[in-house]
Amino acid sequence: MFISQRAKRIAPSPTLAASAKAKQMQAEGIDVVNFGAGEPDFDTPQHIKDAAIKSLLSGFTKYTPTSGTPDLKKAICAKLARDNGLEYEPSNVIVSLGAKHSIYNAVLATVEAGDEVIILSPYWVSYPEIVGLADAKPVYVETDESTGFTASVDQIREAVTPRTRMLILNSPSNPTGGVYDRKQIEQIAELAVEKGFYVLSDEIYEKIIYDGREHVSIASLGPEIRKLTITVNGFSKAYSMTGWRLGYAAAEKEIVAAMDAIQSHSASNMVSFTMPAAVAALEGPQDVVDNMVAEFDRRRRYVVDRLNSIEGISCATPGGAFYVFPNVSGLYGRSFGGKKIDGSAAFEEFALDEAKIALVAGHGFGADKYVRLSYATSMANIEKGLDRLEEAVKKLT
Repeated sequence: MFISQRAKRIAPSPTLAASAKAKQMQAEGIDVVNFGAGEPDFDTPQHIKDAAIKSLLSGFTKYTPTSGTPDLKKAICAKLARDNGLEYEPSNVIVSLGAKHSIYNAVLATVEAGDEVIILSPYWVSYPEIVGLADAKPVYVETDESTGFTASVDQIREAVTPRTRMLILNSPSNPTGGVYDRKQIEQIAELAVEKGFYVLSDEIYEKIIYDGREHVSIASLGPEIRKLTITVNGFSKAYSMTGWRLGYAAAEKEIVAAMDAIQSHSASNMVSFTMPAAVAALEGPQDVVDNMVAEFDRRRRYVVDRLNSIEGISCATPGGAFYVFPNVSGLYGRSFGGKKIDGSAAFEEFALDEAKIALVAGHGFGADKYVRLSYATSMANIEKGLDRLEEAVKKLT
C-alpha cells in the first residue's frame, strides 16, 4: 500500500494521544486524573448554546460563504477594534474550522517549499507539523524558565536568514503559559519590519492572562507590522467552545483571499448554525469569561505551589493560558519497578502507570526536561492528582 511521504512525516499529536489514552482507561473503569486535556472544563455558556439552538430551529442549516457569514465577520471586526486596537473590514477576516485550521491555511497561503519558519520553543505541537506540510523548514529558538519561556529579540535575530518567511508568535503560550510583554513584542515587530518576514500571531489564549499582565496584539503596533501580521484567534478557550470548531484570522486582504481559496477546496464553509452562536459569544456578556479566568487563577497558584513542594520538580509560574510546564529533569536517572526515568516520555509513562495521572511529555513540545499539566479540571481532581504524584515520586529510587 502506498502512503505519501508527506503523510509519513507527520507525527501524531502527543496531546491528543495522552488525553485519548486517559479517557480510554477511564472508560475501562480505571480512576485516572486527566491533566492532559487542552480544553476548559467549564460548559459553553448558556446564551451561546441558546443562539445555536435558535439558529438550528430556524432552519439556518445550508451552505454559507466560505469565509464566514457577514454577521460573524462584522462581530469579529468589532471585537478586534474593541479588544485589540485593530481596525479591519470584513474582507480582512476569514472564519475557519478552529484556530488550528486558520493557522494551517495561513501557512499554506504564505510559505513556499524551502522557506524557513521560526518557531519559539517550547512550542505547540502542531506548528512544526503544519510547517512541514508546506514543505518548509522549522527553525527553533530555544527558551526556558529563566526568561519565563520567552525569547529575546537577539535570539530571534540570530535565527533569521535570507530564507526566513515567517515567525510564529504564541502569547500567552501553549505549553508554557509564557507571556511576552509590550517591549518584547515591539522589538519583534521592529525586527520583522526590518527583515521583511511575516508574523503569525496565535492569540487564542489572549483572555486567559493573570497578574495584571497586558495582552498586546503585534499587528496593533503600526501600519508596517500590521501588513506583515496574520492574527489568529478563536472561541475554543475563552468561551469553552472546543468542540464547536470555530476560529478566525485577520490579515491583509490579499492574504485572506488566498486563505479563502485554499479553504474553499478543503472545508467549503463552517457549520452554519454555529456562527450565530459565535456572534452571541462576542456580543454577549463577558463576565462568564472573567469568572472562568478567576477560577483558573486560583488553580494555577495551587498547582505551582504543590509542584514546587515535590522534591526533584521545579515549576515556574505561568503568566497565562491554563497549563503549567514543570521541569522534572531532577528525577531523571531514578527508577521504579525496574524502569528508569530517562526523559519526559518515561516520566509520562511513570505518572500514568504508577500515579494514575495523565500528563503530556515535553519532548513533543521540543523540551524534554519538562512535562505539561493542564489545570483545566476541578480543584478536587487537581488535589487528588497531585497527591498521587507526590506519593509516587517518593517511591523512586
